[in-house]
Amino acid sequence: MEALPARARVYVVCVTLTALVCLVPPPGLLSSSPATGVPWWPVVPLAALYAGCERLARSRPVATPHPGGASYPVLLAGAFLLPPSGAALVALAGALPLPVEQRPYLVRRLWRTGRLVLAVWAASRVHLAVGGREAVADCDVPGALGTAGAAVLVFCLVLTLLDGGILALTAGVLPRGGRTSATAAWWQLFLRSLVPLTVHGLAGLMMALLWRSPYGPVAALLVLLPMGVSWWAFAQYHRERAAHQATIRALVQAVDIKDGYTRGHSERVGQASMMIARELGLDDDRVEVLRFAGILHDVGKLGVPTRLLTKNGPLTPEERRVIELHPEYGHEMVRGISFLGEARAAVLHHHERLDGSGYPYGLAGSQIPESARVVAVADAFDAMTSTRSYSRARPVPAALEELRRCAGAHFDPRMVAALVRAIGRSGWRPAVTADDVRPDADGHRPPAAVTEPAGPVTDRPGARR
Repeated sequence: MEALPARARVYVVCVTLTALVCLVPPPGLLSSSPATGVPWWPVVPLAALYAGCERLARSRPVATPHPGGASYPVLLAGAFLLPPSGAALVALAGALPLPVEQRPYLVRRLWRTGRLVLAVWAASRVHLAVGGREAVADCDVPGALGTAGAAVLVFCLVLTLLDGGILALTAGVLPRGGRTSATAAWWQLFLRSLVPLTVHGLAGLMMALLWRSPYGPVAALLVLLPMGVSWWAFAQYHRERAAHQATIRALVQAVDIKDGYTRGHSERVGQASMMIARELGLDDDRVEVLRFAGILHDVGKLGVPTRLLTKNGPLTPEERRVIELHPEYGHEMVRGISFLGEARAAVLHHHERLDGSGYPYGLAGSQIPESARVVAVADAFDAMTSTRSYSRARPVPAALEELRRCAGAHFDPRMVAALVRAIGRSGWRPAVTADDVRPDADGHRPPAAVTEPAGPVTDRPGARR
């Protein structure tokens, strides 16, 4: 994001200036704070604690893709204990010195600090307005829960609104999808953030209640221990997930190296499989599994002799039977990887056909697993829309029409209809490059894209020869 759009930089500057205004306390608040019972001294320990939690969350033992959430309980505790400008000062003093790993450094630092200052200030303002400060001072737990809930809701609302704005300005949500798309993206972001922020809010409220109790600030720090343990477990989950991704990448790279014709094909089939799964309304876990299935569907080619994959002449019946074993080879390779789930069945059965004419087992109709029916459509679609040395790419409309023609015989009509709807809404960018094909005997490569349709669809072994 080095080339940050000018409008996004203006947006960050506006957020930063507004945050600076929030740091100014109302006239007379500092002088009257002893009389009103509003303490200001917690600003320093809370800011130091917030910065320490952030640094720990970014360290190697517990690092996760979203380290900021580890210290939100401290920020929210400041919102429940301090006046709005004091709570904002905690966010400023804690967030501003933290290192920034990506360019542009200054803009990212200002953005990270400004959004937190505004969110904490708004949460503290609402908490003060609904009487939360008195509930915390009196250790009135039922009353404190309601007022803290209102503050957390505002905290989440401000954060997601600011994040939605920067996403719209940098990723172009508004130009592509209009207001409806931007609203839907923000609403999804808000719902995804509300539950974890509610948990952080409860932890922050416990810190605030213990801070104002006879046990004092030391007892409040004990709240961070279970939060730290849960964050460590969360980090281990992400480490395991990263290891899964690395395993899949290694397998796909091995296939790409062995069969240069299909370089990039696996990733595109994974993308198309994910689009179909989302259109079918499957949950996020199944969508991810089906993406893995699309990526790994041809991993069995590692077990096929390279001379057959690169043979220029026609295949003999024996050679064809060897290549038709690649789904079984692939299934043997991945069946011990438990996190793949139903993706393993897709690897084995993605060449089956509804009419029973497929391989390796000639399954028909509902005998074919749903995951395999999804990948079969995605695989055929990318094969038709990609330029290979043995065939030219079809236009996307022609490929979709061919899928419709074969629906019911080769492909599941539900999966075909889902892909058609998904592409009609989001489009398709296959990203075919010159590396996806090999030169012929004269050193020439086929064109990267053509407009005329190719012949009838087929992904049977040897169709390229």
